[in-house]
Formats: sequence, C-alpha cells, structure tokens
Amino acid sequence: MTKASPTSIHRGRKVKILATLGPASSSPEMIARLLGAGADAFRVNMSHGDHATHAETIANIRAAEKASGRPIAILCDLQGPKLRVGPFKGGKAFIRHGAHFTLDRDPALGDDSRVCLPHPELFQVLTKGQRLLIDDGKLRLKVIKAEVDSILCSAEVGGFISDRKGVNVPDAVIPVPAMTEKDRRDLAFAIEHQADWIALSFVQRPEDVAEARRLMGGYGALVAKIEKPAALDRLDEIIELSDGIMVARGDLGVELNPEEVPPLQKRIVEATRRSGKPVIVATQMLESMIESPAPTRAEVSDVANAVYDGADAVMLSAETAAGAWPVEAVTMMDRIGKQVENDPGYAARVHFTDVLPDATTADALAQACAAIAETVTLAGIIVFTSSGSTVRRVARERPGAPMLVLTPSYKTARRLGLLWGAHAVHTKDIGSFEEMIAKGKRMALRHGFGTPGSKLVALAGVPFGTPGSTNLLHVVTLAGTELDQHND
Repeated sequence: MTKASPTSIHRGRKVKILATLGPASSSPEMIARLLGAGADAFRVNMSHGDHATHAETIANIRAAEKASGRPIAILCDLQGPKLRVGPFKGGKAFIRHGAHFTLDRDPALGDDSRVCLPHPELFQVLTKGQRLLIDDGKLRLKVIKAEVDSILCSAEVGGFISDRKGVNVPDAVIPVPAMTEKDRRDLAFAIEHQADWIALSFVQRPEDVAEARRLMGGYGALVAKIEKPAALDRLDEIIELSDGIMVARGDLGVELNPEEVPPLQKRIVEATRRSGKPVIVATQMLESMIESPAPTRAEVSDVANAVYDGADAVMLSAETAAGAWPVEAVTMMDRIGKQVENDPGYAARVHFTDVLPDATTADALAQACAAIAETVTLAGIIVFTSSGSTVRRVARERPGAPMLVLTPSYKTARRLGLLWGAHAVHTKDIGSFEEMIAKGKRMALRHGFGTPGSKLVALAGVPFGTPGSTNLLHVVTLAGTELDQHND
C-alpha cells in the first residue's frame, strides 16, 4: 500500500497559504518546516537575489515536494518597472515642508532643491496638481509646473530623501510597459525552471497582461497584481485576461489614501471570485512577526477578514523571507484560517458574494455539489480532472466540504496549490466508472477525507480523459475496505 505522508493529508482548512522564500527560509530544512507548518505554495521574489540563488531555491522546493508527496505550487513574482530618483551629493538631502523641489533630466548629483528623474516618460504625462510619492509615500510632492525637461513641485510632506528612492505616480497612467528587460529575462528563467505561476507587477491596463501572456507562449498561469489605481478602472478586463489576481496592498496603499484600500480589497476579491479564478490577498498581513514571535491583534483581524471574504490564498512576504520567525508566521496564519472556517457564521459570510453559474452542464453540477454539501453531511467532494477547470467551478461555489482533486497532470496538481479548498493528488488516469469510484474511495481514505461510513460526492466527465466533459455526479459511501495494495 502506498501510504500518505503527514504533509500529504489535507490541511483541515480551505484557504491557502502562500509563503515567500528568502534568506531566512530557502534552505531544504526550512522549506520542509514551512510545509509542515501549513504552507501550500511558495513565492520566489525576482526583485531580490540572482538566478543561481533562485534556481537553488526552486530545486529545494521540488525536493520537498517529492519527500512530502504533496504537489507544491511555485509562484515567481516579477519585479516590474521601478521608477526611482537619481543620486544625491553625500547620498541624501533634506526637503523642507512647503519648499519647492525640482525633478529634472540633468544627471548631476542632486541637492535640497533638485534631483535627476531618469524616466523621460514621466515628463510626457505629468500635469499641474498631480502627486508624486517618494520612498513609499514618506515624501509627498505636488506638481506646480511640468515642462519637457523639468517638473517643479511643492513639498506637501518634506523630509530626508536619499539615493534612488522609489517614485509612485498615483494620478496618471505611465506609458511604460509592465515588463522591463530584467522582467523578460526573469520570465524566461521562471519558464525554464517550470514555475507554476507568474506574477506580473504594476499592471495598469489589460494590454499589460496580454503582452505577458504572449511572452509566456502558453506556459504557466498568470497572476495580475493590482497595485496601481489605474488598474481599478479596467479591473474586469484584467481579470478576464488573467488566470488569477493578487491584491498587492503595498504599492496600492502608497498610491491611495489608507482608508480607501479595505473597500477596494473587498471589491477586487469579490470580482475575482465571481470569475472562478483564484485571488490572493498580500502584503503586511503579519508584518510585526518579522521581528516578533506573535502578531498584533489588528494583524490577526486583517488575515481573518480576508478569510471571511473568501480569498483563495493569503500571502506572507518578509515575514517568511527575511523575518526572525518564519515557521511561527506560517503556523499563526494556519491557526487563523482554521479558526475562522470553524466559526458557525463563516458559511454565511463567505457566501455573501453572489456567484451565479454559467448556463453549462459543468457549472450546474458544480452548483449541485455545493447544494448537496449543504443538505447532506459530506466528508468531501472528489473531483477527477485533467485541466483543473471543473475544480475552479466547484471552488467558485465555496462548498462546505473540502475537495479531493485527482488528476493525472502534475502541472494541474501544482497550480491548484493556490485554489480555495482544493487538495490535489497526482494519480494515474482512470478508464471506467467502476475504476473511478474505487480509486476515489481509496484516495479519500488515504488522504484523510472521511472514515468508514462517510459520504462523498464524486464529480467527473465521461468519456474519461476528455477535458471539459464534466457530466457525471455520484454520491459514494466509504466502507473502509477500499484501502488496499493498489499503487495509484
């Protein structure tokens, strides 16, 4: 009998945990510990480190995957275009509150009155009254006059400014592509090393997503990161062209007023959930755990609210990449997810978003699975799939029972690491109805979906192995004699 390892048993929660790997967490030992603590997928941040380091990290993830018997999703996060000021005399300067400050195209070292802005495209679009936010919004400038070679500003919020600090421009669509030459090299690396998901940073328009998809050439799945206010104006189009969405609250919170971010987060989660595509809530979720072994109560509430909203995944950034308590951060997020999902009021809250099925047999059956789970006590929903489309349809309904996904495609199994409620198992394909039922029962017992006497629903398509043919729903009862010597 092929036994399941402890980490291959389903988590007991439906929301997924995406953990960023970095200096504090990329060793084989730490990856295994994070996986054991509850991580379902790992993020490789292409903004930091070199390709050799990232290749080693990915190899370590795949080794952990093999040891655990659990398919693991890898997301490579592209840096995107970074707008930065030039260098200063002595490395920094001080801009007085209310003073005038000029951004120009002169490469000379900056001082307390001016600095080079080496981005010609900005001089084309900025107009009087627009804002420039420097160093994550610590300094705020307002444009007084914009000319071909200089932008005169007043300092609404002054302070120290140092070499090459980042610049955010919230009031304009910047005519730069979402992918730089570095991003193109990083994308090629991610594809070569078989990353399951690619995250595209600073998406402003649907054309950004279309360009990335063209460069991907049909490989991998694409997450569009919503961190620019301009993206909100065309959100539905961006969702349609993407395979998933990330609510990247870091830069979004810089470019918007803080109080605007929570309702927008809910709007983005709701719109993405309606599409049936996974949505990730990211940035500063347990920020204090970078240095502290325990989070603040506000951070716990923040994570819990994302779970109540029905987000597919919640993400840890520096908490696991560079923090002092990476395992504790994952453990805390796991505990929060389980606690929320065990709340008697969770089902009503997670179904607050009204999701309407399309007029297809597959959608009707997915909706029926959720209805059966509400009427009958189910230990799980067994979904046989090759492409993963049926699983996304069922997950969109947010059923009360967890999903055991059986697929012959390792690519599909890994990608589902970011989908709500899906516990994916790579297994051999099936050829008949009888084989489907027998295998479904065996795998359910093996992976902790019920005990003898438990009821499950099986969902599949006939003829077997044909993508998009979901047309069969069957209720099964576990007898306990199914777990035999089969090598699945």
